[in-house]
Amino acid sequence: MTQAAGANERWYPHVTVASIAKRDGKYLMVRERHQGKCVINQPAGHLERHETLEQAVVRETLEETGWEFEPHYVSGIYQFIASDGETYLRFAYCGELGNYIADADLDPVIEEFVWLDRDALEQQAVSLRSEVVLRCIYDFESGNRLPENSVRHIG
Repeated sequence: MTQAAGANERWYPHVTVASIAKRDGKYLMVRERHQGKCVINQPAGHLERHETLEQAVVRETLEETGWEFEPHYVSGIYQFIASDGETYLRFAYCGELGNYIADADLDPVIEEFVWLDRDALEQQAVSLRSEVVLRCIYDFESGNRLPENSVRHIG
């Protein structure tokens, strides 16, 4: 049996969170720069060291939009391989928006936050960061709800 180059290196997927917040029939989304293009995504980002998934989704939503976010439940967990070959695990949290912090220090890759309904997202499918963006919306709209105790922070 032969080993591929780097076979002894540890490998981990990227763990990410995304928020799904809907008001007046529209979803809070962001336009962000990714690989030289402007793409549409949920407010989303990576889990940081010593952070719970819920803390991460609250932080990422604020950093990308200026909106406070209160997660209520997970509507889906997604494992996908991006076009660059990287593997991601995305935890999509649904919840409510709180206050808007107008002077929040936004992530520099964010162009703006926008409100889009599902039809607009489908029409702009080629501009989505990945196919997971719409999958999260479809699962939310179909009523996907993981039991509250599905994700637990221990330690």
